[in-house]
Amino acid sequence: GRTAAPRWDPQPLAYQELQSERTEVPVSRLLEETTLGRPGSEDSAGCGELVWVGEPVVFGRAESIAGKYGVWMKDPEPVAPFTRETTWRVDTVGTEVRQLFQYEAAEQLAQGYPAKVHILPRPLESTGAVVYRGGLFFQPRRSRAVARYDLRGEAVTAEKEIPGAGYHGQYPYAWGGYTDIDLAVDETGLWVIYSTEKARGAIVLSKLDPETLEIQRTWETNIRKRGVANSFIICGTLYTVSSYSAPNTTINFAYNTATSTSRALSIPFENRFRYLSMVDYNPAERQLFAWDSFNMVTYPIRLSQA
Repeated sequence: GRTAAPRWDPQPLAYQELQSERTEVPVSRLLEETTLGRPGSEDSAGCGELVWVGEPVVFGRAESIAGKYGVWMKDPEPVAPFTRETTWRVDTVGTEVRQLFQYEAAEQLAQGYPAKVHILPRPLESTGAVVYRGGLFFQPRRSRAVARYDLRGEAVTAEKEIPGAGYHGQYPYAWGGYTDIDLAVDETGLWVIYSTEKARGAIVLSKLDPETLEIQRTWETNIRKRGVANSFIICGTLYTVSSYSAPNTTINFAYNTATSTSRALSIPFENRFRYLSMVDYNPAERQLFAWDSFNMVTYPIRLSQA
């Protein structure tokens, strides 16, 4: 039989102790690094390859049809007044998606009362948005651009086109949802996952500068974007989920940007509610965040010791 997922413990300290035990970093230093915004985050200490994904843990449920699919996240490197507990959510069904809900913590999400609702100056498309270093990075509707909305200043501070990127249904994930352009954050920074005509629908990855959104480097994979349900990046490696609706599916490919090589995988992955519209890795929590048919869930993961 499968081992039950560990009970979620609301005390972040317990989580940090667990981390420190494994990586032999004193908790005090971890806390210090958290508040100072981890110096030397380029150094991928504690990085490894994904070897296991646990059962989903439900954090909240969207009550209206607008929340059949959406995106929810926490900032792994927050900027004051926001913290690593501040939780963000966008319900993405509809043509004019502008509401970004802000919660003090994930527990508030379950109760459904946001601390604040931000109205984005531009409507957002699809479920590819992420929050990182005090900004919401998103794709404005019907554009091949990526924009940064400053959560403190409540204004768009940067916007850049991703050259040649398909958009509005050219190269979405298998389920559709105009998921052509997907943002991701890992231990090394901010990424955009997309495809181009030149790549003939294969996934293209670009590393972005989080301030200017300039592309720093690009990789072309041999994994078809329309053929997978979703993808996420851990420690510079892209992982793809095979099916968005099969209750028991797999993480079926990995593309390593350090070596520019891909390999087939078969790591079990559960779509409990059978409609996976978003999955992202959070490097501070070392968990996957996902949206599965109205439900906001997290998955515990294990990495091999590199």
